[in-house]
Amino acid sequence: MNEYVISAKNITKIYGNRKVLDNLSINIKKGDIYGLVGKNGAGKSTMLRVLTGLSIPNEGNVELFGHTEQSKIRNERKRIGTLIEAPAIYLNMTAKENLELIKIQRGLPGIKCIEDTLNLVGLKNIEKKKTKNFSLGMKQRLGIAMALLNDPELLILDEPMNGLDPIGIKEMRELLLKLNKELGITIIISSHILSELTQVSNRYGFINNGKLIKELTSSEFSNICRKYLHLKIGSASEVSVILENELKIKDYEVLPNNIIKIYDEFDGEKVTLTLSKHNIGVKEIMPIDESLEDYFTKLVGGQDNE
Repeated sequence: MNEYVISAKNITKIYGNRKVLDNLSINIKKGDIYGLVGKNGAGKSTMLRVLTGLSIPNEGNVELFGHTEQSKIRNERKRIGTLIEAPAIYLNMTAKENLELIKIQRGLPGIKCIEDTLNLVGLKNIEKKKTKNFSLGMKQRLGIAMALLNDPELLILDEPMNGLDPIGIKEMRELLLKLNKELGITIIISSHILSELTQVSNRYGFINNGKLIKELTSSEFSNICRKYLHLKIGSASEVSVILENELKIKDYEVLPNNIIKIYDEFDGEKVTLTLSKHNIGVKEIMPIDESLEDYFTKLVGGQDNE
């Protein structure tokens, strides 16, 4: 049985007259990179703030590393690293000086942790550079360094790729995978860049209107959002016989409105010519590779949040 490092049960959070989280429950397994997916205002950031203890829910409770008692949870939070919103950086200080200040504030022993952390996030060789001269990507890596300073087992990140250029996004992706695969850190990450979540996450939670509406593993997502050849034909009569006997296609679907989905890798032109020989006209033909964005849009029905 998988160990849950953090569980939120029946969380409701209300701001004024607005229910931002609505009876939401979520479980994060040890070793996960859990991607939190949702539109602006869906409740992602609020959920992360509840998980980190920065926000108190109106209803529900959080279990952390198997503990539910508040006195124990406060102590267990030492095992969490967080980056919620922009990191609080002193711009006239170097990366090392910023980490030294954090180390003192948290009462962490030794100095080796600073050098090790800077090296881990790729900021070791810029010791004299003031952070006011950092790129956005460097500032984000420094923010993650701050979150890693206490050697956490769980890392919670809210939009760590927001505003980064393609190189910065690639570096962030590689860092997250390294933290998870080499150091065994469980990661919860929200991001608007859904194409990047598919490259790092092994589980996804979809939030809409404050509710968790779907959870998927990366394998389940791959099965649902498979690549296929889409065809719309004039008539689906006897098309199965043609596909299987003449084209030797086994993995396909015949859907209503004369839609065909062919999952086997196949030459679209050959399919069209073969069907035409049998007087079956092909009205549409195109390869489809559904993305996480496409899946999420269909899942929420394109509706605006309340």
